[in-house]
Amino acid sequence: MNGGPMEGKVAIVTGAGRGLGRSMAEALVEAGARVSVAARTRSELDAFVDEARAAGGEVLACPTDVTDEASVEQMVAATVERFGRVDVLVNNSGIVASTPLIDQPAEEWDRVIATNLRGTYLATRAVGRHLVAQGSGKVVNIASNFALQGVADHAAYSASKAGVIAFTRSMAVEWARHGVQVNAIAPGYFATPLNADMRADADTLAKVVRAIPARRMGEPAELKPWLLLLSGSASDFMTGEVVVIDGGQSIR
Repeated sequence: MNGGPMEGKVAIVTGAGRGLGRSMAEALVEAGARVSVAARTRSELDAFVDEARAAGGEVLACPTDVTDEASVEQMVAATVERFGRVDVLVNNSGIVASTPLIDQPAEEWDRVIATNLRGTYLATRAVGRHLVAQGSGKVVNIASNFALQGVADHAAYSASKAGVIAFTRSMAVEWARHGVQVNAIAPGYFATPLNADMRADADTLAKVVRAIPARRMGEPAELKPWLLLLSGSASDFMTGEVVVIDGGQSIR
């Protein structure tokens, strides 16, 4: 695709096989970027690549385990080998665990922290070497409104996403002098495959929607303009910020 606001840019999106990650990868491709999509499930990546290429996009599938250092380094190396550079990293990979803390196995806690926080660190470090060296670039971390409020049975998830916000601010300060901006988006409830079971239960869905002042869940497409803002030149003087998009849930 040619002529879009991201033409000439190369982006990596983790957790791009489904849900918000897929939607954000679509937005970048539609805007003209060349995009590496990363996730564990190869079949989901291949399906996205087929659709994007049929529409004229330049896309690379990178099966990746974001908790594994070697896997992340290979993802970045493959991107640079294919496209010659990298300009944007979207750290979207994440998992949720809904377990009361006193019943939560340490293994589950570790898995959430490893995916949501360690994965963000590993990918940011690997891509950051290129961004700092070239003196420009964008990192967009996907946090959550759960990081900003108390949510029962989600201690690991909330802690991991609060860590992502603190990490975002630290890296924003560290890399600002290198022309690299690091910001975060903190979504609330969006209709994705991740919460399909919840949405299928009418009572549970009604309870969730009642807690959102907008009285609805978000649609993935509603994040696209914000992603493009934080990935493009319009945010060159914006760094360390957290954009909350949750229909007012976290300010009740």
